[in-house]
Amino acid sequence: MLSDKEKQLQNLISKYDRVVVGFSGGIDSTVVLDESVKTLGRENVLAVVANSDLFSNDEFKKAMSLADDLGVQSKEIHLDYLSDPDIKQNTPQSWYRMKKLFYEAMNAQSIEFGADIVLDGMIMDDILDFRPGLRARDEFGAVSVLQKANIYKKDVRKLAQMRGLSNWNKIASCSVSSRFPYYTELNVESLQRVINAEKYLRGLGFLTVRVRVHENLARIEVKKEQLVKLIDLGEDITNNLQKLGYQYVAMDLAGFYSGHMNQELSDEDKNKAMVG
Repeated sequence: MLSDKEKQLQNLISKYDRVVVGFSGGIDSTVVLDESVKTLGRENVLAVVANSDLFSNDEFKKAMSLADDLGVQSKEIHLDYLSDPDIKQNTPQSWYRMKKLFYEAMNAQSIEFGADIVLDGMIMDDILDFRPGLRARDEFGAVSVLQKANIYKKDVRKLAQMRGLSNWNKIASCSVSSRFPYYTELNVESLQRVINAEKYLRGLGFLTVRVRVHENLARIEVKKEQLVKLIDLGEDITNNLQKLGYQYVAMDLAGFYSGHMNQELSDEDKNKAMVG
């Protein structure tokens, strides 16, 4: 039962005196942050929000604002992911390298805050997916309390809604590097172009959307039930994305698919990224 999982989550967090929570503003880390504050008290919890070129500045601002709304101590840090060769070249190892930099920075904040541990928002669903970041988490000793409490995405949404958290139905986001084929060199300009394109499309009502980039072509993924709407607005969308710098604009007939670019990876590539 969900109540049993919630109690287990409380028990897991109660083992610590002070914690740092890697906070993205998504519902998973929000539930961890909310429970940490309720269990340990605001003075013993620090939400650390990372800003970088791989995530939209809007998402960062929303996370900082949400931390303020929750009355939580928060701190902003900047991660220069593109300084890492694997990340800049978007290799299959990039996901591990990103999380390694992330957890390294979280541990530094934990030492400064005098915390016992770093908590993150990994959930049970992440175990079933291609998640090289799990290796980095284990190497740096961070704890995924939602996983330890056997909590899935559907559970997180229910918990967040029951607690009255404002982002309980928030759509998941991830690194903009996922919009590019592996071994595509990333730069600030190309990343920002994707961020701007997706922001424009969300403004049209396509809340779940990805703009996958293949050189000068933008391939748009939306939910299947919105494909007709995408076609109807095709001329305006094409014009606006071309203004952003894409020469061609296409629609993926298969619709939105999380982790779509991972399909090009071989089992050997995935295994190497997961276990090193």
